[in-house]
Amino acid sequence: MLIVKKFGGSSVADRERIFNVARRCVGDYKAGNDVVVVLSAMGDTTDDLLDLAKSINPDAPKREMDMLLTTGEQVSVALMAMAFATMGIPAISLNAFQVAMHTTSTYSNARLKRIDSERIRHELDARKIVIVTGFQGINKYDDYTTLGRGGSDTTAVALAAALHADACEIYTDVEGVYTADPRKVPDARKLSEITYDEMLEFATLGAQVLHNRSVEMAKKYGVQLVVRSSLSDAEGTIVKEETNVEKMLISGVAADKNATRISLVGLKDEPGVAFKLFNLLAKNNINVDVILQSIGRDGTKDISFTVDRDVAKDAVRLLEANQARLTFQKISFKENVAKVSIVGAGMATNPGVAAKMFEALYNVGINIKMISTSEIRISVLIEEEEVDAAVRAIHDAFQLGK
Repeated sequence: MLIVKKFGGSSVADRERIFNVARRCVGDYKAGNDVVVVLSAMGDTTDDLLDLAKSINPDAPKREMDMLLTTGEQVSVALMAMAFATMGIPAISLNAFQVAMHTTSTYSNARLKRIDSERIRHELDARKIVIVTGFQGINKYDDYTTLGRGGSDTTAVALAAALHADACEIYTDVEGVYTADPRKVPDARKLSEITYDEMLEFATLGAQVLHNRSVEMAKKYGVQLVVRSSLSDAEGTIVKEETNVEKMLISGVAADKNATRISLVGLKDEPGVAFKLFNLLAKNNINVDVILQSIGRDGTKDISFTVDRDVAKDAVRLLEANQARLTFQKISFKENVAKVSIVGAGMATNPGVAAKMFEALYNVGINIKMISTSEIRISVLIEEEEVDAAVRAIHDAFQLGK
């Protein structure tokens, strides 16, 4: 068997945890399997590098940020190879250039295009454990790029697809996918399995278990994932196309504090205005989530929407530069907001789900600012300080801990 194993930053945070990961991998290797290991940067390394960059230049060029941030994973893979060597296990560390992992040219949020698998296969044929840097790639200019926070998951899934791996295991500091963040909701329950579509919604909506693009890729290429803890032997959560258990009404609650609301006031109330606005944002790689448009009055209308907090200032600058073309009178943005969402495939055939969610928020005095829905998701925008109370109230209302 060929097994791809991905370990997050907390799993390789120090010497003890590095050797813990090494021992887990050696077990599969000694059983006769080929093993590819994908690593994130150690512990808080990425955050520390971001803080260091801000102290030098709060608005640093994204190309240089990628040059800086890719060093974190290179430290992890080199140390892991050294750990295997002390155990007498042949291993080799490879970065994005050495693999090579080709991406688009969008710094800080690149997408994988293809992976050259020859080098990895050559090393596997030599019976080495191959350790690959997650989160990073190279573009057509031979510059380093990064795949966005959590991008190591996407690296692992892409490698599993390219190598036709028999298993793809994502190790983290929790034992699987839960009905809510177990650190915030003590009675949150671990799910034994979940569909790609539900997991994609969770990942997109702030559940920091899997990178959303890794789930997209897994679904596209049929890569079955297992999410489990690197610190215990507990069974994890299987992410796959269909689940065997009867669809629950709601699979869980997710919260995303990485949100900013942008409001444009006084847009002309005429055809094509919304297209111009969101086409401009799309062409500049700014993703928009919750959207609210007011009823037109006096020939104008207002549009509010949310973006990730780390691109909010770029979005505001872009919109201000195009104010005349977009015809709005003024712009405002609010950062201390957050999204709370419920996800569940059973939602589509059960009326009254939204009302139950809104009642739960009403009972704890939480005001809803914006609402967005899909067939398997309902999201609301609320004040950031109210997130934990909202998640607990919704989790209790749907009895997800039972």
